[in-house]
Amino acid sequence: MSKATRATKALEQAGVAFTVHAYDYDPDADKIGIQAAQALGVSPERVLKTLMALVDGKPVCVIVPSNREVSMKKLAAAFGGKSAQMMKPADAERATGYKVGGISPFGQMRPARTAVEEQALAHDYVFVNAGQRGLQVRLNPRDAVVVLNAVVAPVAA
Repeated sequence: MSKATRATKALEQAGVAFTVHAYDYDPDADKIGIQAAQALGVSPERVLKTLMALVDGKPVCVIVPSNREVSMKKLAAAFGGKSAQMMKPADAERATGYKVGGISPFGQMRPARTAVEEQALAHDYVFVNAGQRGLQVRLNPRDAVVVLNAVVAPVAA
């Protein structure tokens, strides 16, 4: 497995301090983020999942702790929209250039506006997908917010 992905290259170009962590990805896991947390030996609130959604029909990226769900109402509100829904997996793969289970907010083919769950900033470091199944980057969540020019909002249910 290559540890250099579009995501890690984007972080390097942005000058962000991060480390890369590989783990055994289980494609049959019910909750991929929870499985990643267990495999990495860290609490699920430190492993953030990257999800793609639509707010008023426009693509957005939303990052929440792996043990939380996204509130569509709160997500729409975070972007000043009326409604939100999850993006279909095939559409998310086309928009990001990553495979489901390996979608990173960094280095997406067509970067989307991004929201980060405000609770993620309570930690000094978090894990975010590095653009490949079984690969995570460990970084300061505030650095992620800056690089992604993300909105910080209470988007989790």
